[in-house]
Amino acid sequence: MKYAIVSKVDEKSHIVSDKIRKTLQGAGWIEDEKTAELIICVGGDGTLLYGVHQFLDRINDLKFIGIHTGTLGFFTDYTESELDECLHDMLQKEPHIYESGLLRMDLDDRDEPIYALNEMRIENVIKSQSVDVYIDDEFFETCRGSGICLSTQAGSTAYNRGLGGAVIDCGLSVMQLAEITAIQHSKHRSLGSPYIMMENRIVTLRADTFDTAILCYDHLNTPLKNTKTIICQMTDKKVKFARYRHYSYLKRLKNLY
Repeated sequence: MKYAIVSKVDEKSHIVSDKIRKTLQGAGWIEDEKTAELIICVGGDGTLLYGVHQFLDRINDLKFIGIHTGTLGFFTDYTESELDECLHDMLQKEPHIYESGLLRMDLDDRDEPIYALNEMRIENVIKSQSVDVYIDDEFFETCRGSGICLSTQAGSTAYNRGLGGAVIDCGLSVMQLAEITAIQHSKHRSLGSPYIMMENRIVTLRADTFDTAILCYDHLNTPLKNTKTIICQMTDKKVKFARYRHYSYLKRLKNLY
């Protein structure tokens, strides 16, 4: 088996990574970032997101496993104290594969698409942002406020949850649209509630200008100074999680609060 390690930059994660490396090399596994089949992420959810974006060009050919040494481990399957069990399972068991789709964003001023596992957000803290929302080319609403969040099932427990959006059960492939501090008054109203839609919808976000807004996607961001249209849709790119033991989504949810 060929593998690569993506580690959080701290002493605890460094120690865990070294033990993983020593054990797997002793079992004949080969550490090779260019041809790896399994990506071992040591840290927390942020580390796993970093790993996903690092290997986007080969994402459909890879499997990911997370070992938690950070502050939040919703994507991770093992804690630091369970490292020996994790290594035993990796060496002795065949994993079940759980897939989570990536959200794709096409910006009218960029040649390359942008991808997200959790969500994309248009955010403007300088002034009120007006966004026209189209779903499957049909006008849906104009939202005025701080921005718009479009999340995947995986991202429903992240920023979307903080906006009062619904937490989506695992195994459902949907998108969720939520407004960020929308302005509601007698002259203008928008839906004001999160909208959960089928995975095959195409969401188009347009504005006369996004000049002071930024596009946030997972742990990354980019300015939108010259952008006027963003087209969002689920793609055939999948993040494959290697599950070596029973996965309880409800238990992970309860650990959030």
